[in-house]
Amino acid sequence: MRIQTRKRLGDLLVEAGVITNEQLDYALSNKSRDEKLGDFLIRENYLTEQQLIEVLEFQLGVPHINLNQYSIEPELLQLVPAELAKRANIMPVRRDKNKLFIAMADPMDYFAIEEVRMATGCQIETSIAAKDDLYRTITKYYDLQESMEAALSDLGIAVTEEQPTEITDEESPIVRLVNQIIANGVAQRASDIHFDPQETDFRVRYRVDGQLRTERSLPKHMQNMLTARVKIMGGLNITENRIPQDGRIKTTVNFKPIDIRLSTLPTIFGEKIVMRILDLSNTATDVDKLGLSEQNEELFRKMISRPNGIVLLTGPTGSGKSTTLYAALSHLNKEGVNIITVEDPVEYQLEGINQIQVKEEVGLTFAAGLRSILRQDPDIVMIGEIRDLETAEIATRASLTGHLVLSTLHTNSAVESISRLHDMGIEPFLISSSLVGVVAQRLVRRVCRDCGRTVPANEREKEIFAQVGMTVEKVQRGNGCPACNNTGYRGRIAIHEILPIDRTLKEFILQRQSVNSIRTYMKEAGYRTLVQDGFMKVLDGLTTTEEVLHVATVE
Repeated sequence: MRIQTRKRLGDLLVEAGVITNEQLDYALSNKSRDEKLGDFLIRENYLTEQQLIEVLEFQLGVPHINLNQYSIEPELLQLVPAELAKRANIMPVRRDKNKLFIAMADPMDYFAIEEVRMATGCQIETSIAAKDDLYRTITKYYDLQESMEAALSDLGIAVTEEQPTEITDEESPIVRLVNQIIANGVAQRASDIHFDPQETDFRVRYRVDGQLRTERSLPKHMQNMLTARVKIMGGLNITENRIPQDGRIKTTVNFKPIDIRLSTLPTIFGEKIVMRILDLSNTATDVDKLGLSEQNEELFRKMISRPNGIVLLTGPTGSGKSTTLYAALSHLNKEGVNIITVEDPVEYQLEGINQIQVKEEVGLTFAAGLRSILRQDPDIVMIGEIRDLETAEIATRASLTGHLVLSTLHTNSAVESISRLHDMGIEPFLISSSLVGVVAQRLVRRVCRDCGRTVPANEREKEIFAQVGMTVEKVQRGNGCPACNNTGYRGRIAIHEILPIDRTLKEFILQRQSVNSIRTYMKEAGYRTLVQDGFMKVLDGLTTTEEVLHVATVE
């Protein structure tokens, strides 16, 4: 058994038929010295983490475990120091006399195994766990638990205007606890962290892949200290708790730059805080990374390459509109182009682009900012949102005087954006001559690559697909695994509805044709609705019918 385990990982994977010799050679010559072979292969989509685990489990006879099912005893955390657990990426699971059972992502890392044996004096038995599962568990038990206990034992000073050291000193338990809550949120790929005050406790909730769930309930007496600490981080007034406040936090988690948008809201049980996490290392910087279908990508590129006109993105809050806008701006950001944006707030800072932050309290509104922008000789203008008639009128005029204008609008579909502009008070002849196209989008959860399995479509799915003129035989579903936290989904992708304004539609707009007439024409012209684009992604095995119907309706 010991001789077999000395085989190299690459040879094991080739033997198992998971990768080819060519892929192995490519990985070995292109990966950096510090990067592990398995990590590189997963990043390049040559294999999934689940496949890697299955090969190691079968070839080495090392069991695979789900850490969610284990409750780790405190004495194990004393036995294996936090520094060693993080560096070696291992988690002690249980101890039986002189035998210590540990979970690790790479059971072929013999140096780490030997280091744990020397540090503990125990005989080591290994098992395999998913990398994300390990990271979550190490953060939860070593960092969050430790910070929680320290904070609980250290509380006893009320927050005053003088800002006690408990909420400003980087080494204090409350500060460490808030830092760990943020780090844990980033580790779980949360888009938002909610601090919810209740009558008897203070809840921390994470929104992961669009779904909100309670991570832990903290004692009510910790509420004021935690709230004050978060407000100090965001540069807010800690003595003001009667009105909503907005702020921004810039920090680094595991050497990754993280930008956090902060919002507070007074409720009957105290201030509710929501942190929107903007992972600056994960931003889509090109149009081909947006998940657009081939037809939609071609339409979108054509729209944003026009020299003038308005391109609108529509959808509710949190539907990925900003990501699409920033990807379009990155695509258009060339040496000879002057791009200016006016946003509320500026979410991602893009190099080479002039970005203006709206400040309504000093009179810098979207409309005022836009008026000033037009005196700055721009080629492309991005307006964060068209909220009122004044902004809409200036945007329309800007597009008619040789500028390309990108903006967002809150409507349910691409077609409804036209009637929304009518409702705002824009004349039909201005809409028809300035509007280039509209993109509606939503985010749906993606089937986990590790545990996704092909299953036959049920009768209800076949009926729904038939209603939009499509057929389905097989679909992908996730069984749930440690990598996706047993949800069956991991990550999100966008579904789109793109409506380019052609000559026929210009006539429709001038004649104030109904939404239904435009929608009928859209189908005849072969443009896909949100549901059809979503169902195409179901057929490609990327998402499920339930997810698409959760964000869009069959008409």
